[in-house]
Amino acid sequence: MAKYNQPDPRNAGTWCWVNGLVRREEARVSVLDSVVQGGDAVWEGLRVADGRIYQMEEHLRRLQESAHTLMFSDIPSTDEVKQAVFKTLEANGMTDGVHIRLTLTRGEKSTSGMDPRLNVHGCTLIVLPEYKGAVYGSGEIKLVTSSIRRNGPSYLDSKIHHNNLLNNILAKIQANHAGADDAVMLDDRGFLAETNATNVFLIRDGVLGTPFGHACLPGITRGYTLDLAQKLGIPVREGDYSLTELYTADEAFTTGTMGGLAHIVEVDGRRIGPADRQGPGPVTAQLQAAYAQHIPYLKLPFQS
Repeated sequence: MAKYNQPDPRNAGTWCWVNGLVRREEARVSVLDSVVQGGDAVWEGLRVADGRIYQMEEHLRRLQESAHTLMFSDIPSTDEVKQAVFKTLEANGMTDGVHIRLTLTRGEKSTSGMDPRLNVHGCTLIVLPEYKGAVYGSGEIKLVTSSIRRNGPSYLDSKIHHNNLLNNILAKIQANHAGADDAVMLDDRGFLAETNATNVFLIRDGVLGTPFGHACLPGITRGYTLDLAQKLGIPVREGDYSLTELYTADEAFTTGTMGGLAHIVEVDGRRIGPADRQGPGPVTAQLQAAYAQHIPYLKLPFQS
């Protein structure tokens, strides 16, 4: 399976939500919408499997917090967002193998410009459901280090799950040109932050480590993995980690909603772990096995 998803023909003609149901091919936002004018929006990715939406409450809480931090006006309630998601999925009969890109923009402006006071029409809510597989396919990935630094909180707080993703995109372009699956991004001090799309974990001497949330998005799957490790009796440490500590780790993996736990086999040409090891290391494999068994979910209300 390819490590990036090809278009799925099943998505043709499906229903989306742009402040109401609309066909995918006809879905549009205004040229005056804030997401077009300045990338002024927040978003979440939801995964649907076996009639369940994984960690929906956590994702919607982060959506609300991000919109509040950016001082959006007339933010739809969590229940209103849920109902839009449920109605869109039900219209498509989608219950399994689906990814939802959920976007909330500051909304349409009265005229072009950056000033939020020009936003007089309320938020725009977009629900884009697609049949889509896991982002990393087999779950075995190779990374390179990007020269693009991850934003620190003194520039743009990574705890806001915003649509200004250009530094991540530039890092991904570097990974593409290097023939890697993704790029490791460092913070402004040179310590590990995350990849362009996921959080990073490493295992050294049986201890599970991950970078502090200074310059990375403290991802929902990241938090779940830390909690899961503690329940399994795996020692956990958040800290500042250098590239050398990643290169010389016994194991390493990434976490994300659409990637799950994907083990890293190589970073900048350095093999992670023993050269003769096939598949993930023992701690990674233990967490992968436990991951799907305990993840919180919300059952789709239209399921029988």
